[in-house]
Amino acid sequence: MKRSELKKLIEPIVKECVQETLLKEGLLSSIVSEVARGLGNQEVIREMKEERPRQRATDNSVMLEEMKKRREGLLDSIGKDAYNGVDLFEGTSPIRDSGNPSPAAQASSMYGQDPGDPGVDISGILSVGGNKWKALLG
Repeated sequence: MKRSELKKLIEPIVKECVQETLLKEGLLSSIVSEVARGLGNQEVIREMKEERPRQRATDNSVMLEEMKKRREGLLDSIGKDAYNGVDLFEGTSPIRDSGNPSPAAQASSMYGQDPGDPGVDISGILSVGGNKWKALLG
């Protein structure tokens, strides 16, 4: 027997059973009454927003100054014990292209390099091979 033939035989039987259960047993009426009861007893929940008093510009500057002092104090307390008192970044400067780089800038071979960096001195590379460069190249 094919699946479609079996479906044609079983579908009316299942449909009749479901209808009997919902209507004759009273299941549908109990579901509807519970839903209606739930809809009638709804309590409205509303969000109460507390309005904060606006801070003045002078308050912000004072608060920023306090935050800077606290941050410096925290960094000093951390820095004294960390790395046995050695400053890991002593004599360094930040890379000029920090932040969100563009894809075109990343494609450059010199991306992220400081323009003031002298680089590696290669002036003595010719003396390494002596006068044998022509022989090595040819």
